[in-house]
Amino acid sequence: MKTYLELEDVESMERVATCLRDELLIRLLFRLACRISEALAIYVGDVDFARGTITILHLKRRAKLSCLKCRARLGKRHRFCPECGGEISATATRQMEHRRVRTLPLDRDTLNMLADFIETEARTNLIFDINRHRAWQIVRDCARRAGLPNLVNPETGSVRGVSPHRLRDAFSVHAMKLDDSGDALRLLQEHLGHASFNTTAKYRKVAGEEHRRWYNHLWVEII
Repeated sequence: MKTYLELEDVESMERVATCLRDELLIRLLFRLACRISEALAIYVGDVDFARGTITILHLKRRAKLSCLKCRARLGKRHRFCPECGGEISATATRQMEHRRVRTLPLDRDTLNMLADFIETEARTNLIFDINRHRAWQIVRDCARRAGLPNLVNPETGSVRGVSPHRLRDAFSVHAMKLDDSGDALRLLQEHLGHASFNTTAKYRKVAGEEHRRWYNHLWVEII
């Protein structure tokens, strides 16, 4: 069994999509490497066709918030810091929200597809006017029609079906296989919106290119 989707797997999912909306959903989940909640929250106004970018609002529910004065951990509903007692001001809230927004580049072919969809099929200000459950169905159905197998979690060994997050994983591994340098890893971290470098570094391990080069180098002089 595979541990992750490859580029040709994603392309096959796009080909079997039954409409432009579904094809575009799969393409954006992969090429932006965004979470499903982030993809469904993209508005038409978030797309800058002149610059070739999309602004993504980070909507991961387990975002870590902290007091700007004492750095104590905060919950989303905190109005006062549990450590220093300071009031969580509107300024602090805006700063926390700002950290959860990232602007991502997008390739010209995908931008053209997005423009066609907005012009011919978009009915609201949201790009995808569907709920989370329907989006999951679209990804699963396209994977099934493309004949893709279930995937094995490389860390736990558990078997899992193809889901929206597996497209995010596929982008990350694809990027690391092409370039796993320190600069590339930093840019991937920024693209994915990871707060921790270690979270991003797992994709370098999965791609295995750095490990392979290290191992091969051990035998250069012997050979």
